[in-house]
Amino acid sequence: MGVFRHWPNRITAIRFVGAIVLFGLMQALSGETREQVAQHRGMVCLAFWLFVVVAATDFLDGYLARRDKLVSDFGRIADPFTDKVLILGALIFAASISWTREWVPAWIVVVILARELLVTGIRGYVEKLGGEFPADRLGKIKMIVQCMAVGGVLWLEAYDWGAAWYRFWSGLVHVLVWLTVITTLGSGANYIAHTRRFLTRDQG
Repeated sequence: MGVFRHWPNRITAIRFVGAIVLFGLMQALSGETREQVAQHRGMVCLAFWLFVVVAATDFLDGYLARRDKLVSDFGRIADPFTDKVLILGALIFAASISWTREWVPAWIVVVILARELLVTGIRGYVEKLGGEFPADRLGKIKMIVQCMAVGGVLWLEAYDWGAAWYRFWSGLVHVLVWLTVITTLGSGANYIAHTRRFLTRDQG
């Protein structure tokens, strides 16, 4: 079975397939208004819980790989790739669907995408020079906040909350989306500072 003979890589592949299924559900609901979506809460609820499972199992493949000493080049590439596909894909859909774009304006997706492209380019350059570029704590916090923001957007429409609860959850989702922007920019700046220190030390 090649790279899929061990469970960490299998879980990563399953997570990727789960992300694609999630996008299919969001695409099926993309032409609906908020009133129409209210008639399809079961599908939104399925999308929400599928996102939760795919996002929450991010730690599982890494944990199993470290525990069983099965860290592989495939896992190092595929795991963060799957994370990016899940988050960026969900945010792109959220920014383009009428009943979710109120919380996820397109410019936020552009900021997050720009950060990911910048960090990927920096990582490749540093590793080419022989340096290490591991995920830092702020980057992990950024991922958690992004998952909470995307999950929150789906959570809003997955259940019939009533007016008061809907206003409460809506305000919380707005906060999470702004925290996503802040942690995304902060994490990007932190990686740039790390790279600058590495290059200065290397030149010295």
